[in-house]
Amino acid sequence: MSLKRSANTSSSPGAAKKPKANGSITSFFGAPKPKDGASAPNASAPPPPPTVKFNKEKWVSSLTAEQKELLQLEIDTLDESWLAHLKDEVVSPEFLNLKRFLKKEKESKATIFPPESDIYSWSRHTPLHTVKAVILGQDPYHNFNQAHGLCFSVRPPTKAPPSLKNIYIGIKNDYPSFEAPPDNSGLLTPWAERGVLMLNTCLTVRAHNANSHANRGWERFTQKAIDTVARVRTRGVVFLAWGSPAAKRVAAINKQRHCVLQSVHPSPYSARNGFLTNGHFKKCNEWLSERYGQDALIDWSLNPKKSVFDQKPAVTTTGEDKQEGPLATSKLANKGPLDVAAAMGDDEAAIKVKTATPSVTTADADLLCDEDDLDALEALAAAEDDFSAPKVETVNEEVIVKEVKKN
Repeated sequence: MSLKRSANTSSSPGAAKKPKANGSITSFFGAPKPKDGASAPNASAPPPPPTVKFNKEKWVSSLTAEQKELLQLEIDTLDESWLAHLKDEVVSPEFLNLKRFLKKEKESKATIFPPESDIYSWSRHTPLHTVKAVILGQDPYHNFNQAHGLCFSVRPPTKAPPSLKNIYIGIKNDYPSFEAPPDNSGLLTPWAERGVLMLNTCLTVRAHNANSHANRGWERFTQKAIDTVARVRTRGVVFLAWGSPAAKRVAAINKQRHCVLQSVHPSPYSARNGFLTNGHFKKCNEWLSERYGQDALIDWSLNPKKSVFDQKPAVTTTGEDKQEGPLATSKLANKGPLDVAAAMGDDEAAIKVKTATPSVTTADADLLCDEDDLDALEALAAAEDDFSAPKVETVNEEVIVKEVKKN
């Protein structure tokens, strides 16, 4: 897999004045493209601010010989937009110990997934300045031709795993024009390239051994990446946290600045307790549209010939609701279906949960899943050739969609 071009570029050379931080919507996404016959909104707004000044060559020259050896992968493959903010973390004792552990794993001839060149593919597909939304996973899939650095995503010709199939159902409930990819594919790089950061808690795993690299240091590093998004993307992004482990990762996020959407995990073990009808994909777009306008919407389609917007989403944006300030609140932010899902049976919740929007607090974290570690169970299921988890009820997509339409 070829590495994407570094995103550490400067602002337009034609800019006459230094842009003011957070001065407008264009400080987040850049100026929207004008439609035919219409002038671009905010046409007089300044261009996006330049990225953090980072002299990579100078930083590399400051490393010790051992640091250079241990961090060669980060030097070569971690996108500079991220490295500029994580450079202190990668030279910390904890991260260097993680790299020593991984070096020993490699020397022992253990098979590690994803392939080395893909460990940081999330950073190259989604440079820091492009992040609109964040989807959090946990452990990489641990069989051949599966993990490639993006959570929930698998390489073709591998079929979509159970959790991803349920994600597809959730999108179809929000956008009826959505179609699953041909051949039931599970490659999610189009989302990543549209600004959806797809980050696992652990970035590596030993073959056929779920969670084998847990508690070795990746958790601290990826938490720093999450915190970097929350700190740097000052005008706000959407965090989608599915399941208890993901909820804990976003517990400290500023919910006045960012939108945090929480629900049960899409695993077959819990999806019918609220995930399938949580409305997260449309809520994500509603929040982005409310704050930044229609140009910020994420097309969740994986079919290059058909957008989910072929059927227009019901975006509730009005002039007076438009958010201008970097710390503006949103009536659409930080809502979830937890209380209803917990109080009802599975079938009843699947139909009615879409109408409930109670506030989510850290005290609700344990309600977010049926298992302590759903992603680990998913990884175990992923080891099977057919991606089927034993004794797990499968979900009929047509039935769920019909249930939603009735209501």
